[in-house]
Amino acid sequence: MIWKLVLTGGPCGGKTTGQARLCTFFENLGWKVYRAPETANILLSGGVKFADLSTEMAKEFQSNLLNTMLQIENTFFDLAKKSNKNCLVICDRGAMDASAYIPREQWEEILSDNGLDELDLRDNRYNQVIHMITAAKGAEKFYSLENHTSRTEDIDTARMLDTKAAEAWVGHPNVDSIGNTGSNFQHKINALISRVAWSMGLDIGDRLMKTARKVKLIVDGPLPPDDVFPDRFRDFEVVHH
Repeated sequence: MIWKLVLTGGPCGGKTTGQARLCTFFENLGWKVYRAPETANILLSGGVKFADLSTEMAKEFQSNLLNTMLQIENTFFDLAKKSNKNCLVICDRGAMDASAYIPREQWEEILSDNGLDELDLRDNRYNQVIHMITAAKGAEKFYSLENHTSRTEDIDTARMLDTKAAEAWVGHPNVDSIGNTGSNFQHKINALISRVAWSMGLDIGDRLMKTARKVKLIVDGPLPPDDVFPDRFRDFEVVHH
């Protein structure tokens, strides 16, 4: 199985942490996980200031951003197709997010110039879209941009961008949102993992419950040779501080 997942939303919504937790969770299930980075963040961190661009420059920037994003994603999609494992490809934002930052007529011109179809990009390219709602909506005291040097949005701007990101994906057959209504941030991350697993049709048992426990076996004596173990195992060292 190849599952193409988009994480979208306004700034400080938990996308970065969500990607890391999804990666760990599904790798522990034996899946191969690829993570396509946020293209806009890569370009903006190179010195681009979107507010300084003219209308024509902004359009050209978004056109290049979209094509770069699609190529990066295609690289991971192609790797997933050739893998002998189930693959989860997590995209930090997807193609339709680019439409949230420019006027509608410019977006349509970009699609036309590049021979792209909006319905195909939105509905057929990805299996699932999850909108991680910004902390600026319901968890304001946790809103921060200290880990994103290329971002400068205040709370009102974050709310506006969050709404635009959600609107960009309206119509996708499998789009969902995760808010800030839980007791803590871990609740939000667990909800993310649960939604993804549920959409895939995976039974993850009690792995996300507070009462879940990992079973560890201590081998008293020398380990047997590696060929005695099943094919899927990993050597690692644990250091307790």
